[in-house]
Amino acid sequence: MPGVTTPPPEWLPPSAASPLDDKLGIEIVDFRPDRLVATMPVEGNQQPFGLLHGGATCSLVETVGSWAAMINAGPGKKAVGVELNASYLRAATSGTVTAVCTPARIGRTLSTFMVEVTDDRGRRTATARLTCAILPA
Repeated sequence: MPGVTTPPPEWLPPSAASPLDDKLGIEIVDFRPDRLVATMPVEGNQQPFGLLHGGATCSLVETVGSWAAMINAGPGKKAVGVELNASYLRAATSGTVTAVCTPARIGRTLSTFMVEVTDDRGRRTATARLTCAILPA
């Protein structure tokens, strides 16, 4: 995987990539369980006024949080989002946004993650909290 700092665990199925992630251009660049990082282009993901669409931002957050939950849960488990809370702080109008996901709490049945989204200049564009249920695969 070119550009990936920490690769995904070998036990994750290669088909775990989402068609929506492909459409939005989301790329995970670091699969560390304590700090999962992904990028997404603004171009093609804007709302009618040229700003990054909030739904695209939420999809990015769901992606990094769900991957982090799966990696932290381990083999034989899957993660499904049960709550997403997002705050938009600054508009992104060009370039790439980066989402950094860190665990707030890792549990056996529920895990919660904090996600910070920044623009190319390192300015926060959104913050979010995602809680995932951990289920048998």
